[in-house]
Amino acid sequence: MSIKVGKVIYSGKAKDVYETEHSDQVVVKFRDDITAGDGEKKDCLHQKGYYNSIISSKLFKVLEEKGIKTQYIELLEPGEMLSHKLKMIPLEVITRNIAAGSLLKKFPFKDKQVFDNPIIQMDYKNDEYHDPMLNDDISMALNLATKEELDEIREITHKINAILKDFLASKGIKLVDFKIEFGYDNDGNIVLGDEISPDTCRYWDIKTFDVLDKDLFRQGECGIMDAYKKVASMILDEEELQKFEI
Repeated sequence: MSIKVGKVIYSGKAKDVYETEHSDQVVVKFRDDITAGDGEKKDCLHQKGYYNSIISSKLFKVLEEKGIKTQYIELLEPGEMLSHKLKMIPLEVITRNIAAGSLLKKFPFKDKQVFDNPIIQMDYKNDEYHDPMLNDDISMALNLATKEELDEIREITHKINAILKDFLASKGIKLVDFKIEFGYDNDGNIVLGDEISPDTCRYWDIKTFDVLDKDLFRQGECGIMDAYKKVASMILDEEELQKFEI
């Protein structure tokens, strides 16, 4: 599909969003930039955007097939995703299946503790305030979402978690936790947006517990792009692997 890309309407830490000739569609371009520690640690890794876009595309399609509405339309080429335009809700919705990362610094959970029920946490997506954790009362007082919308977001997130856990487990990957974002489409529906990639999820190899995500960068370890490529190679089917020459 040939899409005429216009001006940048949003630029984040690792992606740019461009307008198109269609007012209800945007092109999301995945950059090779990688950040951690609230943006204090930065680098640029060759082909990171390439693999993040392929992985996100695959997982969005998996969710769409299971009835989850997403902003995804198609992957124009590796690194460029055509998406429905959303009015984004400034919430980071974090789902935790296993205790890891910042959760261990803030609460007395045991490392790698498996939760009987997933923990859903919502943070205020705001760099100025360093993305603080929210409760429903604060979210509503800030007019971020209504109580009904927060309940709907949780319900959708539980479904997303169940779908992704099962799919990734079938591919040999344990879904430890992940961060997603939602927005409103033109009809006011709450729709999954942003990305689902090793930048926004914790993936562990089921057999070896090897880290396959951005934690490698956070911890100053090597092999980051090898891990991202491995995730892509594990979740794509044979035809997709050949298409993207993985």
